Amino acid sequence: MSLPHPYDDPAFYDHLVTKRFLAWCIDLVITLVLVMIPLILSAFLLVFVFPLVWSAVAVAYRTVMLTRYGATLGMMVAAIKLRHLDAERPDAMICLWHSVIYAASMVFVFPQIGSVVLMLTTPYKQGLNDWLLSTTLVNRFLDS
Repeated sequence: MSLPHPYDDPAFYDHLVTKRFLAWCIDLVITLVLVMIPLILSAFLLVFVFPLVWSAVAVAYRTVMLTRYGATLGMMVAAIKLRHLDAERPDAMICLWHSVIYAASMVFVFPQIGSVVLMLTTPYKQGLNDWLLSTTLVNRFLDS
């Protein structure tokens, strides 16, 4: 089985760019809260390595959520989920790579611009990490 092609069944991919942005905003707030916990518990000593801590927390959060549920909390609220182009749920290693590539691309402007361009131009509305890993986000129409 594979995902329906966007031209044959566009409902799977409707409004994905907007939903991805909503999910990103929600996940940004969640990771900020998760980072504040160790920051406060360390008496703010982690402020010196704050970007590294945030990256580690964000990668861990995304990897665990994608592996376990196929979506982060933000994606769940936006009613989207991560799938391979063959419609299968990604395994833990793909979820880890998805999170690591995303985190690395957040450091530089050009990968982010490229990711947005890909979301707006590819039929499956894939970001850079999706395109590299043959995954995409779909509206929650599939049961699995």
